Amino acid sequence: MTDRLYTVSEVNGLIPKLAELMERAMDRHRRASDLQHRLHEEQARIQTSGGGLIDRREWKARAELLDGLTIEIRGLLQEILDLGGVTKDLEMGLVDFPGMVGDEKVNLCWKAGEDAVRFWHGFDEGYAQRKPLP
Repeated sequence: MTDRLYTVSEVNGLIPKLAELMERAMDRHRRASDLQHRLHEEQARIQTSGGGLIDRREWKARAELLDGLTIEIRGLLQEILDLGGVTKDLEMGLVDFPGMVGDEKVNLCWKAGEDAVRFWHGFDEGYAQRKPLP
């Protein structure tokens, strides 16, 4: 985490790149979650059937795909962090940037789909406590 504070206009200037990164991260996250769910279902099916036969190559390919998606997600989140944002919720696409509202240090809160930063919340608060920017 950096001590740098961002202005609303600085964050707004990052939104095109931020939106592209977050869209990709959210897509990979959805794909990874779905794949992980299917792998767990298959594992449960095998356990309840007493150890049924599996296609080991297919299982390994799915596990490797899941690993690859996880690595890609981490890289995308690092790129967002390199922009100065901290991803708070990947499913919702929430990213906070440290900034100021009046004399108070706050998080400038952006959500995927928003074309500008319009909300903020305190460092000890979250999405539910978002307040409109003055």
